[in-house]
Amino acid sequence: MKVFWLVVSGICIVAAGVLIWLGDVVSAFVVAVVGILAWFLNYRIQMKEVADAADLEDEGRYKDDSDDDV
Repeated sequence: MKVFWLVVSGICIVAAGVLIWLGDVVSAFVVAVVGILAWFLNYRIQMKEVADAADLEDEGRYKDDSDDDV
């Protein structure tokens, strides 16, 4: 899913550039905003994976600590 949002973002930014070149500034702005939103969704997915991995690491660390106390 990360790659999908990255591709959508790239396509939107290129399309916005073409629209600016054609002189349709309003449509270019809308398409650029959609591209930026797609990039943020990509970034959000990446950060969620990093946070989940950190949570699993912390969970494993706490399980190891609790076994020592018994």
